[in-house]
Amino acid sequence: MKSIQEILKEKPWFGWILFIFTVIVVFLLGMLASSIIERRAEAVFAYVPKITFPAYEPRSDKWGEIFPREYYSFLKTSDTSFRSRYNGSVTIDMLGESPQMVILWAGYPFSKDYKQGRGHYYSVEDIRRTLRTGAPSKNSLGPMPNTCWTCKSSNVPGMISSSGPSVFYRGTWETKGTEMTNAIGCADCHNSENMNLKITRPALIEAFNDMGKDISRVSHQEMRSLVCAQCHVEYYFSHDVTDGVQYLVFPWKYGTVAEDMEKYYDGIAFSDWTHALSRAPMLKAQHPDYEMYLTGTHASRGVSCADCHMPFISEGGQKFTDHHIQSPLNNVANSCQVCHREETAQLINDVYQRQDKIIENRRKLEIMLVKCHLEAKAAWDYGAKEEQMTEILIYIRRAQWRWDFVAAGHGNSFHSPVETSRLIADGIALVSEARLKLSRLLASLGYNQEVQMPDITTKLKAQEYIGLDMKKLETEKSEFLNNIVREWDKMK
Repeated sequence: MKSIQEILKEKPWFGWILFIFTVIVVFLLGMLASSIIERRAEAVFAYVPKITFPAYEPRSDKWGEIFPREYYSFLKTSDTSFRSRYNGSVTIDMLGESPQMVILWAGYPFSKDYKQGRGHYYSVEDIRRTLRTGAPSKNSLGPMPNTCWTCKSSNVPGMISSSGPSVFYRGTWETKGTEMTNAIGCADCHNSENMNLKITRPALIEAFNDMGKDISRVSHQEMRSLVCAQCHVEYYFSHDVTDGVQYLVFPWKYGTVAEDMEKYYDGIAFSDWTHALSRAPMLKAQHPDYEMYLTGTHASRGVSCADCHMPFISEGGQKFTDHHIQSPLNNVANSCQVCHREETAQLINDVYQRQDKIIENRRKLEIMLVKCHLEAKAAWDYGAKEEQMTEILIYIRRAQWRWDFVAAGHGNSFHSPVETSRLIADGIALVSEARLKLSRLLASLGYNQEVQMPDITTKLKAQEYIGLDMKKLETEKSEFLNNIVREWDKMK
């Protein structure tokens, strides 16, 4: 075997190749060593900005002076230009899209006004202007309690911390209107001392306690979902009103799936309202996004809400969390394609296929429920007795609870398509049983023909049918809002 010296004599150019290769290896090893040393230095001497504002500072622009990248990305939640096939950040009149909802919520504020939520930037403005918050002494559907503010403003954490939740929940929503000067922001999710994620709403902590869990022991990755779960959940206001306090409660005592919460509500004989047509004791799902997410494949793989809705981005060599909280479909590269290697168009099409199929069946359940409420009304009109209707009304309550649980969570078809489909199928079975029992009851009362459906092809027609004078309600709310805005301005 030839030695290196012999090879070099025969092929002098080989020495240059060996030299260049050695230089490259040494250079790469030097870069690796430099990177390791730099990362260790960062770990030991991590830059911690000097905090210049007090705990619970509600003004996000003050936080933005220290964390400008996060703050300026948050300001993009004011963008209302994106619309996907079914949702997005634009204002969508959901009652206009589906007038049947007016009938399903007859006797409840959602029959007056239900719009697709815009970005967090508008949280204060939107609650002030919605017809659902009502006008005192003007109609039976308002005003709503002060508890409604809980998830609408970054002023809330400091107020709850200083006074306690019971004091904060007291009164009607306009009583603290002048104090809600900031939309959802930094103070809602962060500890001002160290920027760690923080639970600022007592209801979530209390819900964990009810389930026998300690929220202080959860991981950082779980916290990246739980700060969202402070608000994006099913909840109710306790009807045990003391001193004007309607306490905020998450019904998680038995668990977080729809049937668990239904069991809880049944156990305390709770209903959100009595349906104006069928007289059924109804439950209104709010927006159980977190609960539905827990049943999906992303949750089982440890993917948090923030991974998709607030992904990491890089800017000027700095990596930070994008606070433009939005649909992942408007940011596929930084959300979906971090894990999924398909083309953007294919990923979006996959989502739309799931949504199309699920919404098709949801619409069927929706129409069946409308017919069921009207058939129940006909039964009452033809002289049905309370004891004849009790079981039927429970079927209606349970069927609509499943429909509402699906409809209220805007991302359910993506978050958990299997669970969403199961709930719709269960709802169809329940409403079918209710309608079968109603047909037999109507026959026994001498009514042997199909109940005629009214013309509810538009939102206004449906609202007129259930007795809502929308012009009057809109005028009352406008006058009320103008009056309290003037009062708020005087108090500033």
